[in-house]
Amino acid sequence: MCRQSASVCLIKSPSRQHRALPHLSQRLVTLADPRHRRGRRHSFVSMLLIACSAVLAGARSFTVIGQWAKSVPQAALVRLGARVATVFSVRVAPSAATVRRVLNAVCPGGLADLLGTDPAGAGTLAVDGKSARGSRTVTGPAAHLLAAMTGAGQTVTQLRVPDKTNEITCFAALLEPFDLAGVTVTADALHTQRAHARFLVEEKQAHYLLVVKANQPGLFRQLRALPWKHAAARRYDRETGHGRKGTRATRALTVTELGLDFPHAVQAVKVLRHRTGIRTCKVTRQTVYALTDLTARQASPQRLGQLTRSQWMIENRLHFVRDTTFAEDASKIRTGYGPQNMATLRSFAINVLRAAGHANIAARIRAMSYEPFRRPLDLLGLT
Repeated sequence: MCRQSASVCLIKSPSRQHRALPHLSQRLVTLADPRHRRGRRHSFVSMLLIACSAVLAGARSFTVIGQWAKSVPQAALVRLGARVATVFSVRVAPSAATVRRVLNAVCPGGLADLLGTDPAGAGTLAVDGKSARGSRTVTGPAAHLLAAMTGAGQTVTQLRVPDKTNEITCFAALLEPFDLAGVTVTADALHTQRAHARFLVEEKQAHYLLVVKANQPGLFRQLRALPWKHAAARRYDRETGHGRKGTRATRALTVTELGLDFPHAVQAVKVLRHRTGIRTCKVTRQTVYALTDLTARQASPQRLGQLTRSQWMIENRLHFVRDTTFAEDASKIRTGYGPQNMATLRSFAINVLRAAGHANIAARIRAMSYEPFRRPLDLLGLT
């Protein structure tokens, strides 16, 4: 069974061997077709390739994917593996309704794993959640999706958080299938849980840097009471951008002998941020505390400062891009596994474009739309 859906997509979640297959079609063929055997006319893999290509060309909904498929010329349909309908070898694309039914039913956990990147060997891995606001219904809340992204801006996978619960229950399930040895996992204060720290260090042989806020009052008070004035390990950074000037002071203390009540904690981190608006001259100040199992030799104050900032990358390079480029929050896809599968297709498009060296995702999506039946297929390596 899949860790996300009630359908059998594989014997278990896609293995590393499945995810490492070189071609997209080879990876997708390992995913089980959710349709009944009777009445299948279009290839399951072909429909997924059409969906991937259409989203790369700028499609934001199932309807637009169907319209894109309806306009695909014969040469491109051959590359996509579309169905042969007549003795004259005429290719026929699936309708928008057919695409909608498949994407509403296909296993979301398996699709996210197969379209994601392998985090093995990555320096950092940020974990954070986001709600697809437009998926809210009269009887149910919006789909809340927990995702993981590497330091290079590549989405690894995502899972939908079950209704009436929160991200904490999905943290281990999200990361369980992957090799995280030596990877530093960062997460916000919600995931500063003792069970999460043990899971990462003891089971996954990974490292962690977890932010501590007032939701852990006892731990937060312990960190605030540490002798920060005597910290010898310090780092100061200055930056200017987005209409403001900022200063970041990072201090680190080794806490192994201080009896801090958190598993495997070696260093405590304090980051003091000062920001001044260039026009308004308004000054804001923020103090952030964090814990990590990295030793002083493994992570200097400079490295620790970079790790605390890397948690924001998933907001800026994934959630923000999906909202602004693909209008995710305005999407009205609500039924079945549609919200999470459409989000997976958007993340996959971002991964492919970043892997090709494109930093401005919106600009490149526009460039794809100028030749929508050639450029996306070329980028996906479909011959």
